Amino acid sequence: MLTGILGYILFAEVSWLAPAKPCVRIMSDYLTPWLISAQLLLTFCKVERLRELRPTVWHVWLLLFQLLMLLIVVTILLYLPVSGTWRIVLEGVMVCFICPTATAAAVITGKLGGNASTLTTYTMLSNVLAAVVVPLFFPLVEPHAGLSFGAACFRILSKVFPLLMCPFLLAWLLRHVWSAANQWLVGLYDAAFYMWAMSLMIVTGQTVRSLVNSEISVVIEVGIALVALLACGIQFGLGKHVGGRYDDRITGGQALGQKNTVLAIWMTYTYLNPAASVAPGSYVIWQNLFNSWQLWQKRRKESQA
Repeated sequence: MLTGILGYILFAEVSWLAPAKPCVRIMSDYLTPWLISAQLLLTFCKVERLRELRPTVWHVWLLLFQLLMLLIVVTILLYLPVSGTWRIVLEGVMVCFICPTATAAAVITGKLGGNASTLTTYTMLSNVLAAVVVPLFFPLVEPHAGLSFGAACFRILSKVFPLLMCPFLLAWLLRHVWSAANQWLVGLYDAAFYMWAMSLMIVTGQTVRSLVNSEISVVIEVGIALVALLACGIQFGLGKHVGGRYDDRITGGQALGQKNTVLAIWMTYTYLNPAASVAPGSYVIWQNLFNSWQLWQKRRKESQA
């Protein structure tokens, strides 16, 4: 994360690096999707049976929570006289709650000892939910949005499902056609963690750029960031609580708490007030600080054991 921040500062402020700015765009637009696909391929190679991907009861509860929070915020924005800063805050919170699970969440879930298979299933379901409800409800909040419902659904799904399905199909093909290659990739499973770290570096740089280029004041940015921290804590906590009721505590927390913030920022710019993108932009900082703390805690307990 610090490398991403420093990298943005160098490329944005140091004059002799200005010609290298297109390199940053290439990294964010092309390298990141390939890194995520490679991470998921290594994760899916460990899935032995398709039934490991079947939906569970806690999936339903967490999806209902995301939908309920969306409906509550939309109702407030439509029927109460909310304007100015408070409207921006509520729009940012709404994005943080309905945003689907990050495609790379399976990597951290596996590293923490959770179930990467059920996490992957929830990732697919949460993306379908977002693809349906976002085009339905976001234009009600900000009517100026120009995408039709069908086009918006396709845009959201096209940003996520190729990253999910292509690695899954390739892993399934390798398992049944070239088992030696599959076993070799299973042995490289820890490499997914370092790919995730590189992706995090790039996403952090994008987040800093979004915060720096925001047109609202620093005080309001800090306020929105604190509200995003609250949303982050609620979702990780509730996800762990619900998942724990079904013996899947770690996976439940990561499923609801770890968000695809790049997609969230895109949805905000497409449908809502662009200033609200500060919420998902700061959310990526909070969720990965928490992920880092969880990984440190797990390593500390293993060392003590």
